[in-house]
Amino acid sequence: MKSTDRIGFSAFAVLACLVAAGFAPVATAPASAQVVPLASHRAVYDLKLSQSRKASLQEVRGRILYDFTGNACDGYTTQVRQVTDMDSGEHGPSLSDLRSTMWEDDAGKNFRFTSTNFVNQQQSVEVEGTAKRDAAGIEVELKKPVAKTFRLAPATAFPTDHLRRVIVAAREGKRVFELPVYDGSEDGEKIYNTLTVIGDPIPPAKQPSDAAAGKPELANAMRWHVRVSYFDQRGAGEQTPVYAIAFELYDNGISGALTLDYNEFEIAGAMSVLEIRAAPACK
Repeated sequence: MKSTDRIGFSAFAVLACLVAAGFAPVATAPASAQVVPLASHRAVYDLKLSQSRKASLQEVRGRILYDFTGNACDGYTTQVRQVTDMDSGEHGPSLSDLRSTMWEDDAGKNFRFTSTNFVNQQQSVEVEGTAKRDAAGIEVELKKPVAKTFRLAPATAFPTDHLRRVIVAAREGKRVFELPVYDGSEDGEKIYNTLTVIGDPIPPAKQPSDAAAGKPELANAMRWHVRVSYFDQRGAGEQTPVYAIAFELYDNGISGALTLDYNEFEIAGAMSVLEIRAAPACK
């Protein structure tokens, strides 16, 4: 699966850089220990090529449909569909259609994931599995594409927990932190080291230029410029990130003004639709 087939809001790890800069990593306790309410919402992002460092890439267009809902009792469900149409003079047009569903409990202990990717309308990979945190770390039970069980380090975070930690770090004025993240992507065995860089708070009076503008639920919300870089945990030495995501992050988990950086090119994601919903009642 290509990196362009996935967007992660688990949204990064260059330890030497952190140590040299004097930044301490965020504590590994789940962010759910702190109050971080996340808004149930549906967002649509229109994708287009914003910068190409590869001469053969002529055009990229597509759309991301992102649906997030849940509560502290029943956990949080994230559904993502990303359709990307790439036109390359070198390889011709290619249409990718990724459909992903993830569920995570409020404590960051249990995680379920499924994803199916289609390339040119032909299914290329299907992933399904579960992960559970215990005293010794995390056990992943992968069902597809192959059945296998493996373990992850205790410090590894799941996507929603990772998002909440980014918000906690931003509220506390932290600029940089690192964390390993597991989201069941690619073949289900991929673990990323992530490096998050957080900018200054954006004043609420500075209105966004996308679908978030004028939303009363966001009138007094804090937001920050955030960039999350994803590194292959299996790599060694000084690495270039596999990909990076830059966005404006609201303190309720909504993200706007996306930039997806795949090293050879960048894709801009403008939020064209935003529906903010009341959180579902606990069952």
